[in-house]
Amino acid sequence: MTEHAPNVDLSQLIKSYDVRGIVPQPFSPLVAEAIGAAFATVVVIPDAGDAADQTPADIVAAGGKRPRVVIGHDMRDSGPELVDAFARGLIQAGVDVVLIGLCSTDGLYHASGVLDIPGAMFTASHNPAQYNGIKLCRAGARPVGQDTGLSRMRDLAQQYLQYGLPGAATQLGQITHRNMLRDYAAFLRNLVDISTIRPLKIVVDAGNGMAGLTAPAVLGEAAGLSALPLDIVPLYFELDGTFPNHEANPLDPKNLVDLQRAVVEHGADIGLAFDGDADRCFVVDELGAPVSPSAITSLVGLREVAREREAGREPAVIHNLITSRAVPDFLGAAGARVVRTRVGHSFIKAEMAEHNAIFGGEHSAHYYFRDFFFADTGMLAALHVLAALGSQPHSLSAIADMYEPYVASGEINSEVDDVQAARARVVQAYVEQKGGGDVVVDELDGLTVSHWDSHPQWWFNVRASNTEPLLRLNVEAADEDMMVKVRDDVLGLIRNSEGDNA
Repeated sequence: MTEHAPNVDLSQLIKSYDVRGIVPQPFSPLVAEAIGAAFATVVVIPDAGDAADQTPADIVAAGGKRPRVVIGHDMRDSGPELVDAFARGLIQAGVDVVLIGLCSTDGLYHASGVLDIPGAMFTASHNPAQYNGIKLCRAGARPVGQDTGLSRMRDLAQQYLQYGLPGAATQLGQITHRNMLRDYAAFLRNLVDISTIRPLKIVVDAGNGMAGLTAPAVLGEAAGLSALPLDIVPLYFELDGTFPNHEANPLDPKNLVDLQRAVVEHGADIGLAFDGDADRCFVVDELGAPVSPSAITSLVGLREVAREREAGREPAVIHNLITSRAVPDFLGAAGARVVRTRVGHSFIKAEMAEHNAIFGGEHSAHYYFRDFFFADTGMLAALHVLAALGSQPHSLSAIADMYEPYVASGEINSEVDDVQAARARVVQAYVEQKGGGDVVVDELDGLTVSHWDSHPQWWFNVRASNTEPLLRLNVEAADEDMMVKVRDDVLGLIRNSEGDNA
């Protein structure tokens, strides 16, 4: 790289968990190349050798294998050019590159896991078409986050943009191409066998994202695997990074409307919706009603807990702090050691590895599996749900009702002029005035106030956005009236209007 880009501020692109920005400015091929070179220096080469100052030539001379990185991308038009630039940064550092082309994010994690090499997935997930980004991992799909290399990469890439890349390695890296879609599909099918379930009709909304590639491979016969007892009704399987039908963000209820309508119209047993990079899976029952990710966490978690106990092991399960209180209730009662953690995939993955947890779930419909390299995969979660539904005669709505005993507000975002002042109003009302007694307060992630161990039962969490002047509110209670009362009161405090304090 002979060009410089000293005016690009990478702190606006490289966040706590990944890289995300608008293409071509500020996220240009030049920036991608610098990040690739920094990834090689900070993560790839040190992880491949015994010393941080080793070069790829040193590693090979000592009898080791040349460092490699696997790279995939989603359906966004900007992906191939950014991948090529990122790969150049690696090749100049002497690192070999394995290109697997179009894939889902969990497809990239699978490749990193089975090849046991670091990986880079070019995707902006559910963001609009003008965005792209990179999700990075170490060998075995282990996460790269702010505290595990991403901050150092940002600083080094910023230097490269300011002063240029270091000189090329004595031996440049090489590029190879590999198609791993069938291996990915077979790997998932081997983890959950649904070949003997009762026949199910399912509607799958790919949102013009990568599930348009992976759903036919895993659930159908596109990868050359045997047919399953599934009648699939496809919605928006055409790969199109402009998202012509709706945003590929099923967390927003408006993006589920087409799926809900199609499930009812086709008399389907279940609907599945995936986000743009297909690492998240949202579920709709046969009536067209969304099933909460907390209910899916309980449903899938119970299956994994039972399997672990049958093997004679103590199961551990991870959940983030804004999933329903039903999650620790159900999984704890089933014999699991339940670990509560902060919101965010890097925190979940770290806790998964530390506790050797068999499963983890988030409110955002990310589901993590020990058998999948402790990484998140929406498609594996979908297989578990299909297995649970198809192995018994009841409807999904009846099953979901069992796992949704409480009433939740969902995440409510409020734009405020002064985040700290808004938070302070909540603290004054609920901590300083009501602290002690039956109210429990913690600050693991934002502010969580709980009145769950006595009646009336309720809790809420207020968290500030990392990137916007927003406060995010989640409320849950034992009944609708109490949830509404707490929700409206806390929103009144956040938005500086009158509240009556629950």
